[in-house]
Amino acid sequence: MRQNFAQQQRLEAAWLRQPPLSDILAVLDGAGEEARVVGGAIRNTLLGGRPGDIDIATTALPDEVIKRIQSAGFKAVPTGIEHGTITAVAEGQPFEITTLREDVETFGRRAKVAFGRDWKHDAERRDFTMNALSATPQGVIYDYVGGLSDIAARRVRFIGNAASRISEDYLRILRFFRFHAEYGEGAPDPEGLAACIAGRAGLEQLSRERVRLELLKLLLAKHALDSLAVMAETGLLDRLLGGVPLLASLSKMIEIESALKLPPDCIRRLGTVSVSVIEDADRLRERLRVSNAEYERLASMADRWWDISSAWDQQRARVSLYRLGRERYLDRVLLAWARSSETAADERWSSMVRLPEHWMIPTFPLRAADFVARGLPKGPQLGRALAMAEEAWTVAGFPVDCRSLAMIADGATSMIRAENR
Repeated sequence: MRQNFAQQQRLEAAWLRQPPLSDILAVLDGAGEEARVVGGAIRNTLLGGRPGDIDIATTALPDEVIKRIQSAGFKAVPTGIEHGTITAVAEGQPFEITTLREDVETFGRRAKVAFGRDWKHDAERRDFTMNALSATPQGVIYDYVGGLSDIAARRVRFIGNAASRISEDYLRILRFFRFHAEYGEGAPDPEGLAACIAGRAGLEQLSRERVRLELLKLLLAKHALDSLAVMAETGLLDRLLGGVPLLASLSKMIEIESALKLPPDCIRRLGTVSVSVIEDADRLRERLRVSNAEYERLASMADRWWDISSAWDQQRARVSLYRLGRERYLDRVLLAWARSSETAADERWSSMVRLPEHWMIPTFPLRAADFVARGLPKGPQLGRALAMAEEAWTVAGFPVDCRSLAMIADGATSMIRAENR
């Protein structure tokens, strides 16, 4: 029996009526059970965006969900069956299906839950009001906690007592700021902000991997800078990064990305706000458990970014691009620009950033055989000759004609022989 005491609104969304989602909802909704789409897909649609991942909640127990999904010819994967979650795969698309739950004991992500049939109780155990909406296959939205009005006001608000929601999982502090950065407008909800500040010590209980993932998502949000500024003012951001955040640099980086229509990059933004020297990258590796590849990018950004100047000529920029590769060249040039006195509209910096678009990084054309043919034996001397020749080749402007290459090879060979006299 459907509960009708919640505030209701109709969801006009084509994706709700299209297969394979409509097929999955059809097999789950009926014969004594009810299924609804829940959470982010509804929120995103009401805010004018794409639905993103589509999650389903149901009154059916996990075994019944598996039975129905498989009988309809779809694949059922028990991705979190101990918590009531099954992933249905239909036409290559995954849909997470979770049986309604009620908290029995709450201690972060390891909360002990029991399966239930009460949609209101299930909504009340979620984090924010805008994430607790559910919609029937016919598009009727059920709102038990005031999410519709908060979406209309673009207000991110905890369900019930903010401090209690945070104590259940301290990652909700970061999620509060991330969701406000992505969906909110104006100042953060006062009660939520006060609870985040009061509970900030709980961040130390979280795994660094979870903190890293949430922070990287926050850095990509629409109003990331505003949320990070509030976090800095309240001491939350310093606690996460282990240093003073460089918000002015991040502000400039965001302006540059907008001016050049560059997609935001979370690692580049992280480096911009927190890295000046290589030791800063070392600190982030420890505090956030960044991956090896992410650490290498951050360390590269910190490596003499201050030497880069918009006064560089084309040749010097090409040498830097050749040595660093496209990604690390862009990271370092953009960081130098963000910390320069020039504006985000500066044409010289823009030209340096655009260099990889019209200049293909060449391959060093000389090989070990070229030096063996000149009488150098295999071993350390050969490697040194190749390094000397490559350096001379870059300084000469990356020539490809045979005469220039022969001169470079001859010169490196002569230098090695002179060293051994």
